[in-house]
Amino acid sequence: MKLVVGLAGASGSIYAARFLRALCDIEGETYITASPASLRIFSEEYETSVKTTEDILSFVEEKWKIKSKHKFHVRNFFDIGSDIASGSNVWDAMVVIPCSMKTVASMSAGLTENLIERAADVTLKERRRLIVVPRETPYNRIHLRNLLALDEAGAIILPASPGFYQMPKSLDDLGDFIAGRILNLLGHSQTLFPKWEG
Repeated sequence: MKLVVGLAGASGSIYAARFLRALCDIEGETYITASPASLRIFSEEYETSVKTTEDILSFVEEKWKIKSKHKFHVRNFFDIGSDIASGSNVWDAMVVIPCSMKTVASMSAGLTENLIERAADVTLKERRRLIVVPRETPYNRIHLRNLLALDEAGAIILPASPGFYQMPKSLDDLGDFIAGRILNLLGHSQTLFPKWEG
């Protein structure tokens, strides 16, 4: 599995952290970039101090005491000349988690002012899977139109709306529900929460 992951500036750092935690147990590689706003929000929501994308990866490994089997390649959020800014490079899918409404608006309009937006644009034009995890509530009509435009362009909209039938015992369980749903959409089996048996 070869992925691109973008952390945009929305609340919901737990969803990104638990998805990255899940990737650590899977062999593969991920190109990852994080916006300055996402770094600030991650620091606030986890009451820590992260200044770089590398800091987030270190935080995940240290918090859950793991050694990653997954290979992460950090890319600069401002580098629109990066390798993942071109369709000549190949990856299986891209996940934007969490995704701000500003990033949703830019992606839906085809604007590419930073590496998350550019990589998403490439993912769509190359007909690869783009999974967008918006974290906002409530949605206004502009948000809904932009999300619909992304869906019509081929993206999968996976709202950060965890289910409760798995009887979560912690906030991490709620993050794992979203991480597991993403893994399913990527064609990877998951054991983060039990499937519904009826």
